[in-house]
Amino acid sequence: MTTKTIDFAQYSSIKIGQKIDVMLLEEPSDFTDTYYLLGSCNNTLIGTQPPPLMLLSKKYNYIKIEDTVLTIGGATPSGKIASFCKKHDIAHFELLSHLPGKLGGLVYMNAGLKEYEIFNHLLSITTCQGTLKKEEISYGYRFTDINSPILEVSFTLEKGFDKEKVALFKKMRSNQPSTPSAGSCFKNPKGDYAGRLIEAVGLKGMRVGGMEFSTVHANFLVNQGNGTFDDAMELIKEAQKRVVEKFRIHLECEIIILDKRYMNEKL
Repeated sequence: MTTKTIDFAQYSSIKIGQKIDVMLLEEPSDFTDTYYLLGSCNNTLIGTQPPPLMLLSKKYNYIKIEDTVLTIGGATPSGKIASFCKKHDIAHFELLSHLPGKLGGLVYMNAGLKEYEIFNHLLSITTCQGTLKKEEISYGYRFTDINSPILEVSFTLEKGFDKEKVALFKKMRSNQPSTPSAGSCFKNPKGDYAGRLIEAVGLKGMRVGGMEFSTVHANFLVNQGNGTFDDAMELIKEAQKRVVEKFRIHLECEIIILDKRYMNEKL
């Protein structure tokens, strides 16, 4: 297998990390569970003690139309998919205009905006372990039970790209900060909002080093410059502690934390 050196302080959306040699996945047989497969690191926090890391190669960056099925490689960026669907008048992918990432990662976490989720029109996925139909996968709000790299995804192909939905999704994200972040820090607890809880315990605008719970939206952990992994973890733990003490609610991380010291903890 070949490797690629990635500077995660540049590559990740939160701008935290160091230079690491990452393996490139070319063939399904190359993968072993000793590696953690990365996407484009839009919701990932790389620690100072990361596990062995892997990326899909460019081989899995493609889009194909086959009769009534749209087939897309797992390494395909969301922006490329959105542009393709606009050009070919394909419906149901408008949300990808405002959801950064690569398809494999978006499917793995069932990404979406409100009720519009990537799984809504999914037919099947192909992983290193074979093909799974949608009904064979357990999934829900920001969750799937997929445990193998996603190489390819098939969706129902329907005509009708909707520009009004693009505008709607842009508006839905208008309250999110533009400062470097990894997206929503915590999942919304059932019947509540993580941002409201963080604000209620006095952490909106709270800063440790270069990291801060945004004054624009409290559930965004933003890097105000030279923020470190330890700064971020201190804020994450403090938010969980205060919310448990005041509301008896455990805030579950939506950010993926890749550091051997924390990967087995329920964060």
